[in-house]
Amino acid sequence: MISVEIKEITKYYGQQKALNNINLSINKGEVVGLLGPNGAGKSTLMKIITSFVPPSGGTVKIDGFDVQENSLEIRKRIGYLPEHNPLYHDMYVKEYLNFVLKTYPNKKNTSDIVKDIIRLTGLEPEKKKKIGALSKGYRQRVGLAQALIHDPEILILDEPTSGLDPNQLIEIRKIITDLGKEKTIILSTHIMQEVEALCNRVIIIDKGNIVADDTPDNLSRQERKSTSYKVEFKEKVSSRLLQSITGITRVNNLDKNEWLLISNSDKDLRESIFKFAVKNNLNVLSLSLEEQKMEDVFQRLTR
Repeated sequence: MISVEIKEITKYYGQQKALNNINLSINKGEVVGLLGPNGAGKSTLMKIITSFVPPSGGTVKIDGFDVQENSLEIRKRIGYLPEHNPLYHDMYVKEYLNFVLKTYPNKKNTSDIVKDIIRLTGLEPEKKKKIGALSKGYRQRVGLAQALIHDPEILILDEPTSGLDPNQLIEIRKIITDLGKEKTIILSTHIMQEVEALCNRVIIIDKGNIVADDTPDNLSRQERKSTSYKVEFKEKVSSRLLQSITGITRVNNLDKNEWLLISNSDKDLRESIFKFAVKNNLNVLSLSLEEQKMEDVFQRLTR
């Protein structure tokens, strides 16, 4: 079932084109990573989806509702955490969440809802503090809590882990992972490990155009031009001897007896490398397949 349907979306700011004829659909339950360099159009696309800014052309539908014609209906279905998290710093956490919840009509048992969302986002220890007194990590949690307070079907998260320390990163990622089991999530980030850990689909935007749309694994596999093996021997070995391994096209010495062996073959050559070592009386201390990472794919597509 399609949650978000985007057709021929274009956006101009004056003479500058921010988005160029964007077409995509996102199914219910998908966790989609939206990647791209600064200024690529990610935040603009998110603002159009959430009906914060109108497109210059094209249509966006959320559960069949047009974002321009049914903006109130759209906002009932979407939870939005913008990149620069706007909060009332003079309000207390619990007070603020109660205030946000009251903007959504027909919500009953509001105290229970606020209590549940505070527990879900890990705000229990800080719920009686003013928002301005919270750390960056807890302010992000408050932003996530306000995006979730009305139990939306779709979450739009723009740089949700920006500026967080490693412990806060792990905690926020766990919350997003748990939410992704039952909600459609679109998140923008510059952290490639985050995409690999959280998303089952990646969309890369560059200069207002979609340049890739696939699973993280497929993107890495399609873009990979070679396979590299990192191997460390106990003994010294010459580059000429290493190049005699069938399938190895290039070798690089990394450090003393550690080598990077590069192949253009799709075949896994680790068994061949072990057999080579046995044949030449070499002891292998370590051997690993160096797979292409999402950073490599991103750089190649947006360079």
